[in-house]
Amino acid sequence: MNVLVLAEHQHGTFKKSAFECITYGRRVATTTGGNATVLVLGPVADLSPLAAYGIASVIHLKDDALATLDSQLYTDAIVSVMHRTESGLLILANSSTGKQLAGGLAVRLQAGLVSGVNALPETGDGFSVSKTVFSGKADVRLTINSPVKIITLMSNSVPLSTEPVTLQIEAESLGVNPGRVRVKQVERVEGTVPLPEAERVVSAGRGMKGPENWGIIEDLATALQATTACSRPVADSGWRPHHEHVGQTGLAIRPNLYVAVGISGAIQHLAGVNNSKTIVVINKDPEAPFFKAADYGVVGDLFEVVPKLTEAVKKFKAGH
Repeated sequence: MNVLVLAEHQHGTFKKSAFECITYGRRVATTTGGNATVLVLGPVADLSPLAAYGIASVIHLKDDALATLDSQLYTDAIVSVMHRTESGLLILANSSTGKQLAGGLAVRLQAGLVSGVNALPETGDGFSVSKTVFSGKADVRLTINSPVKIITLMSNSVPLSTEPVTLQIEAESLGVNPGRVRVKQVERVEGTVPLPEAERVVSAGRGMKGPENWGIIEDLATALQATTACSRPVADSGWRPHHEHVGQTGLAIRPNLYVAVGISGAIQHLAGVNNSKTIVVINKDPEAPFFKAADYGVVGDLFEVVPKLTEAVKKFKAGH
């Protein structure tokens, strides 16, 4: 089966999700005996980071009109390349871009679509993939029977594995005219790893008592090289920006490490974080629901525990 992978980038810098999708695509192509191709849309000065992950064939459509997401233009470009490469599988990241494109692409390509895939497919008897359902409480395996298949891949679902190759780049312009959408301004959070891509997250809730105490959370996050997050009441109170809100009504994340500080663990919050690989809970209430989902728990005053944990992390790093 031939595989096409869309490699997302931001201002010409490839996202971690792009490398995860490439790793996934390479492994599927190897298993099924097909060829894999990476598709890059819009201007990118340096494609060399793609060379580390094992897919040599790269198609780069350099049109300036593809510099910002326009669903119509992106869909047209991807459909064209799918036909050109005779690909039977399209892999997108389960990001805002992937979610925005997947439905329209499925209609155009008459493809079966599964979003939020979290593991490599089983290809021995058909093509089946797994994903979580019921807010992460269960897994389901779905078989895609259509000739063309589309999946969106959850972050941190497949460990990155390097396999350096020499890129064979086909760089061209389609002569795409600007679409009907005009992007006048884009506001992005700079300087931090986006929460959906973060491998380590330190999150806090109302137990912090106020925004003036957030410094101890940022200190722990810095020591762990983690991204900060918060519960919904914290964001709604204006203590932290809404882009840090994780949970059922916020961002759903699956980091390798999730540290929850002063968060009770209501079901709405757990729905967004319970796919984290390791959950550490710090709370002075031994009956906090979050402890049932925790891999490690500390019952104690967060204002005493967190600074000590931060110092312990710094001491460990200094000795290693």
